[in-house]
Amino acid sequence: MVCARLDHALVATEGQLAAVSPTLTHVAVIIPALNEAESLPYVLSDMPSVGAVFVVDNGSTDGTADISRSHGARVIFEPSKGYGNACKAGIKEAADSGFEVVVILDGDHSFNPQEMERLVTPILMDEADMVLGDRTQSAERGAITFPQRFGNMVATQLIHAASGFRYRDMGPFRAIRTSSLLNMQMRDPNYGWNVEMQLKAIRLGYRVIEIPVTCRNRVAGQSKISGSLRSALRCGLKMMWSTLRYAR
Repeated sequence: MVCARLDHALVATEGQLAAVSPTLTHVAVIIPALNEAESLPYVLSDMPSVGAVFVVDNGSTDGTADISRSHGARVIFEPSKGYGNACKAGIKEAADSGFEVVVILDGDHSFNPQEMERLVTPILMDEADMVLGDRTQSAERGAITFPQRFGNMVATQLIHAASGFRYRDMGPFRAIRTSSLLNMQMRDPNYGWNVEMQLKAIRLGYRVIEIPVTCRNRVAGQSKISGSLRSALRCGLKMMWSTLRYAR
């Protein structure tokens, strides 16, 4: 794969993506979910053939678990609320099951699961340890709200100031080698999860690539973060606090 350097980060453009198809049987997909019954059928129907799909039900009341099972996913129940807590539960299951690569994907169908191959290939080809989906140049109109764009800008700039490493995005669609993820010893229970992961990747010297991915408007409902001003502000403050905490 040929990549362009952006400070210390590597950014692959659409024309530079590796053409080799990886063996996705080594991949576990983790979908943290809270009341995503309307959108999960679309996500799971579009899912490529992977080793396993773990839907982590974080306290849903709308039949998320039943919908997930009916589409072939394994369901994990995580009673402790928070995006990070849900991710950790899925990661433990993926690691215990021996999967080489973990992909984290939202359950709102804003991302295309068929693009997963782009994220996984560099890891299986030993060209990267973590690959992030970059939404910044390819999102549909309205798919990334103003609070999300503002939070993304603040977080990436703070990480750059704290570490010298420049990311383009803080998006949730990402792939990482399972052993690398376990080595991070992730702790954050909620909004600081992505900041913690991206900062620890720098600190541990991981090879990081960002690859453009499609970002669509949600199928239904509001984002748990950007759906309200209060949630967006809480998320932004937590991301700033997390940058200061995990940059040390």
